[in-house]
Amino acid sequence: MRIDELLKTRMEECTNSRVQQAMEYSLLAGGKRIRPTLLYETVKGYGLNEACADEFACALEMIHTYSLIHDDLPAMDNDDLRRGRPTCHKQFDEATAILAGDGLLTYAFKTASLSHQNLSHVVTCMKILADMAGPDGMVLGQCLDMQEEAHVTDWQALRTVHHFKTGCLLSAPLMIGAVLADQDEHTVEQWKETGMTLGLAFQVQDDWMDVRETPEQLGKSNSDARNEKVTSVTLLGEEKARALMNDLYEESIARIERTGGFESSSMVSYIKQIQNRTK
Repeated sequence: MRIDELLKTRMEECTNSRVQQAMEYSLLAGGKRIRPTLLYETVKGYGLNEACADEFACALEMIHTYSLIHDDLPAMDNDDLRRGRPTCHKQFDEATAILAGDGLLTYAFKTASLSHQNLSHVVTCMKILADMAGPDGMVLGQCLDMQEEAHVTDWQALRTVHHFKTGCLLSAPLMIGAVLADQDEHTVEQWKETGMTLGLAFQVQDDWMDVRETPEQLGKSNSDARNEKVTSVTLLGEEKARALMNDLYEESIARIERTGGFESSSMVSYIKQIQNRTK
């Protein structure tokens, strides 16, 4: 897979240390690579070579992996299993895991800055990364998830958590791809909304699979049940949650197919693969 080779090269360029080893352990552990793939599918749909997005594809996966490392920590979800292996803090130690997450986050922006694309586009894309990953994006979602979960008693409140925690980092690759393809602000905003819908579908699907699969099947811990978190399944029930998931995926596909000047068939095929995933 293209992104795996690129990430491996980026890790080899880091100074060898215990933190670098922990970064590499988590980043190269596999995973679905959904965010980089969505970025590649976006630029390809606009007729560009996927290589134009390499630096941002790496940055997205680094940010995603950092978020998983920190999400697994004892202070948050306290998980032992991720991508079929011990979580970073279990394999190394808690302090090293924190530093590994910090390292991946900062290294992501260095990597993005190395893009050879139009300078104005690169600056805009880096701002999107910061907005979608930071205190008004994914970090806000994590805050809502951890500190305000006791106040989440209805679907709309939970939807807000998912909007930020999951939707933002799934919107980012679509928005970045549109910017690299020189699309206007209105089109970029449309891609953001598509990503938010897709992110909600993905999270509802995760909630649904968490109650139907074992940790071994999922490759990660079922911590939501252990931590008694409110999820779409606990609020809606399995049947309604699954129906909602499928409706949201279909809405995402419809949005993509309506995007002007975009060849949607490859991306739609990929979205359907995500919809039919088993872990």
